[in-house]
Amino acid sequence: MEDHRGGPRTGSYQSKSNLGVPLRLVYMEQSGLALAVLFPGKGLPRIVHWGDPVADPQALLGTYDALAPQRVSGGLDLTAWPSILPTQSEAWTGQRRLCICRGGVEIFCRFQVESVDLGTGPVLSDDLTAPTLTVRACDRGQGVGLTWRCQVLPSGLVRQRADLLNLDTARDLDVNGLELAFPLPAEASEILTTTGHHLRERSPQRQPLTIGRLERPSLVGRPDFDSSLVMCAGRPGFGFEHDEVYAVHLGWSGNGLLSAERIPSAPALLGGSEILMAGEITLPPVDGHSDQQAYSTPWLYGSRGKGLDQAAHRYHAFLRSLHPGLASRSRPVTLNTWEAVYFDQSYDKLAALAEQAARMGVERFVVDDGWFQGRRSDEFGLGDWSIDRQVWPEGPKSLESLAARVHQLGMEFGLWFEPEMISPDSNVFRDHPDWVLSPGPSRLPVEGRNQQVMDLTNPDAYAHVFEAMDSLIALMGIDYIKWDHNRYVTEARSPRSGRPAVHAQTEAVYGIMRDLKTRHPGLEIESCASGGARIDLGILEFADRVWVSDCVDPVERADIQRYTSLLVPPEMLGEHVGDSPAHSTGRATSLGLRAAMAFFGHMGVEWNLLAVPQDQLDELGRWIDLYKQWRHMLHTGHVVHGDAPDPAVRLDGVVSADGSQALYRFTQLTSSVNYPPQPLALPGLDSKSDYRIRPLDICSDLDRIGSGQSPLAWWCPQGTVLPGAVLEAQGVRPPVIHPAEAAIFEASRI
Repeated sequence: MEDHRGGPRTGSYQSKSNLGVPLRLVYMEQSGLALAVLFPGKGLPRIVHWGDPVADPQALLGTYDALAPQRVSGGLDLTAWPSILPTQSEAWTGQRRLCICRGGVEIFCRFQVESVDLGTGPVLSDDLTAPTLTVRACDRGQGVGLTWRCQVLPSGLVRQRADLLNLDTARDLDVNGLELAFPLPAEASEILTTTGHHLRERSPQRQPLTIGRLERPSLVGRPDFDSSLVMCAGRPGFGFEHDEVYAVHLGWSGNGLLSAERIPSAPALLGGSEILMAGEITLPPVDGHSDQQAYSTPWLYGSRGKGLDQAAHRYHAFLRSLHPGLASRSRPVTLNTWEAVYFDQSYDKLAALAEQAARMGVERFVVDDGWFQGRRSDEFGLGDWSIDRQVWPEGPKSLESLAARVHQLGMEFGLWFEPEMISPDSNVFRDHPDWVLSPGPSRLPVEGRNQQVMDLTNPDAYAHVFEAMDSLIALMGIDYIKWDHNRYVTEARSPRSGRPAVHAQTEAVYGIMRDLKTRHPGLEIESCASGGARIDLGILEFADRVWVSDCVDPVERADIQRYTSLLVPPEMLGEHVGDSPAHSTGRATSLGLRAAMAFFGHMGVEWNLLAVPQDQLDELGRWIDLYKQWRHMLHTGHVVHGDAPDPAVRLDGVVSADGSQALYRFTQLTSSVNYPPQPLALPGLDSKSDYRIRPLDICSDLDRIGSGQSPLAWWCPQGTVLPGAVLEAQGVRPPVIHPAEAAIFEASRI
């Protein structure tokens, strides 16, 4: 396992190249990761090292002479060697990375560095800081300024962003795009992305990185099911535990893209950017009387590690640093009412469900869609955030009384909202038709789920939504908000400004979340967007949990969870035990598989417990008790995944931060070519320690889920003891279990 304990080390060095070019090198190192940025003359800098720490950083000044390309026939007098923002003035002939104009006319910039500052900057607040490089450059002739910031975070992530400024005193500057990137070594010639759709998010796909451009955009106002959570590059066949992996993620919840690009004359770039519509960002001229305005890109996060797991650990450590309370406070077992009752809500029904949930050990009870005015189906009421008194009459059977009863039972109370959306059949729509994003006054965008998008860039609409949520939180002592987002944001023009509005809409969403959490300390927010859309580091700056998918079928969830964990740690992954057959797929599965799948996230229940037979309630109760026993380790440890060559099986686990304990889940998704299954290596253990491996008691009875005709020798209470080095290299023989079954076992240091 990687070591995140290394403290920051920085330095700045100068010399001249063999060709007489003045050189300056900035070196930043933290948590076993080093980044070196080289400044040749006055031009924009190049990232020349992104990898392991080096003993003598000053020696990296030699990278200029080692890497600067020669001029070749058929080209320009410069050969492209991409800077942090390559332009045609550097002989870059790939896709435009900077797209700006005045009066509809493209501007071509050649930036010159004016200042370089190496210091310590805040990550989010002064409580969390990191080595920070700030470069200020400009093209005085074109009246354009550029500020580039780069940080090496305590987790070993590297992130960069840019500010673009209008220095002209008379003319506007239209910003249509600014894309940043990290360079890749030549051997990183395979790309891994994720794709998918509703109910099947995070499906992995691989392809070679050839000459050309691979672009994964999302243009629906959020990172969608089909957008890639991360884009990873490495040697062909790189896995979770082997080969160097380079990964990028865009920390932005609006329109955006990730890209990989290689031109014949230059190294490949792995990057990303916000996608801006024409007219969305216009910077006014400098007038000398007001603060200068700038466009700031989202942070682009780069991670590097041995295998996908180590690259993912850096993202996990960063998110944990943003949400330190998630480790110090156990993640409460959550019951959500959606698949239990859908819109059929009443006090009697939900109070009885809450009482049953409390008996089962549930610690948070969340009332989903259907509580507000007119909401008997998905055709009405979004935007009218007032309690429906026909369903929840004032008095002992009100929603307020249910919240009080939930709190009496010792559980937190949560409530569902969809703050960004509005139903055409709602009072607020009838009163304020101008509060809806639309392409023009005569037409609305195509509806989705009988709803449109509230224009939160309009201060009046923003205030309406915020005040409704704020007052309800105060009224009922709401501890938790399930924040949904069920409609694509398309043709998103604000009637108030007359301009495209996704950028400002995204900032408004962040603002409401930030303001609610400031007003109500301890409030938690779950981000849900038709299930598993809009999962990104932008929304996770404010949200404490994501709903991984509307599909709780554990067979589908096996890979949905696995690949969502490339970015998100388990304590932030909403994982619920649902009904069988699954409501989303109709597939029947065992309670053991459903619970084992939910066990390795933030565990909860999506099930009408009032209709569950007692024997299944007893089994579910044992799983909940077991989760409570292990959740601290699961939610502070390192997530690992086995590189099993058999596509029919999965090995997933969590190893404690000190390497003393681990839990692994072996899943037999389908029938396998191997019968019995072949041994599986156990990743993440301390190679110098011995471990006892044995099944969890709840999984000890193989006769219920397997077809092996003789005992599995180590599958017993005493287990067996093996060196960590052997377990990592050779592993153990997993049990013979039926397809669509799983078993969990532990490894404990002796």
